[in-house]
Amino acid sequence: MMMSPTLLESKFPQIGTTIFTVMSALANEHKAINLGQGFPDFSCNPELVDAVYSAMKDDHNQYPPMAGILDLRKKIADKVESLYGKRYQPDSEITVTAGATQAILTVVLAVVRPGEEVIVIEPVYDSYVPAIDMAGGKTIALQMKPILNQDGLVESYQLPWEDLAKAINPNTRLIMINSPHNPTGMVWQAQDLDRLYDLVKNSNALICSDEVYEHMVFDGAQHQSIARHSELSKRSFLISSFGKTYHVTGWKVGYVCAPQELMQEFRKVHQFNVFTVNTPMQYGLTKYLDHPQAYLGLSAFYQQKRDYFQAGLKNTKFALLPSQGTYFQCVDYSQLSVPEAKLNETDFCTWLTKEIKVAAIPVSAFYGTPQNANVIRFCFAKKEETMKAAIERLQRL
Repeated sequence: MMMSPTLLESKFPQIGTTIFTVMSALANEHKAINLGQGFPDFSCNPELVDAVYSAMKDDHNQYPPMAGILDLRKKIADKVESLYGKRYQPDSEITVTAGATQAILTVVLAVVRPGEEVIVIEPVYDSYVPAIDMAGGKTIALQMKPILNQDGLVESYQLPWEDLAKAINPNTRLIMINSPHNPTGMVWQAQDLDRLYDLVKNSNALICSDEVYEHMVFDGAQHQSIARHSELSKRSFLISSFGKTYHVTGWKVGYVCAPQELMQEFRKVHQFNVFTVNTPMQYGLTKYLDHPQAYLGLSAFYQQKRDYFQAGLKNTKFALLPSQGTYFQCVDYSQLSVPEAKLNETDFCTWLTKEIKVAAIPVSAFYGTPQNANVIRFCFAKKEETMKAAIERLQRL
């Protein structure tokens, strides 16, 4: 017998299909160039694939340790220490995860009890709030302050420090931060970490620091990892992604670093939601980490793509927002001469995909309550020929 739909009431009626899935499906349907979902359309280094293949042939195909193979955790510890000066212990303070999204969910489930408050800063990546809902927590959404230029267009975003100071209270369990920031491309500065510490130092609030774009910081700036801050790192989970770093988003492998007492709680949940992560890929990544230039050269690699994409869009009426990091470029479309420039962000992106054959993501999708600032996000993690074709179509507007 089939179950009647009335027998199941949705636990999460407010959650639908992600905007990334929706726009990618629309792009496929209309044969549009997909600059929406954040994935490269070029291959990773063949040496990485060869390393994984070798691991498979060497019969590294059974369960690895729950926290990840120890050699990989040692390499991660070495990498983080060399970049940020903080030494995490491989045996007790690092866990390999099934991508950053699983890491985020696991952090939230591990530390947030029903009714406890979790602060997020909008625009916010779309997995954060559902993770809080699953834990029974209460989302406190603060909004970055849009800075407008003399024409009234969004020029950049500023962290909501006054709102954050007011929001922190004895029931605040977790503050979720993201730098480089998706979708705006904003990058935290060292003084931002100092300011955050001043706000939390007399509280019990923990920090979840999403740093999956850590190696994509432009114009000579330096990524300010939570690991750099000796005091904040004592109460923080650091999350990163091999998928973003090595152009293998479909592999879904990342990692978390945290003090031992926090990692103990993280692993209690991790062992029961995935237990562990793909074995041969862990061995392949361990070997490939011997080539640090693969991540040390990433900022220059993506800055070249950013500059190429920005140069092409400067010949349009799109207003470019700063892209200090990530592989995303946000633009304001309100000054375009087409009638569709009056549409809201979601409808504009739908029209852009169907008619202009270029897919983008509405930044309004990164807010819990409806917003419309006429700002959309493009992904420039693409081959030059892909960007060239997209630019030519966008220049017609």
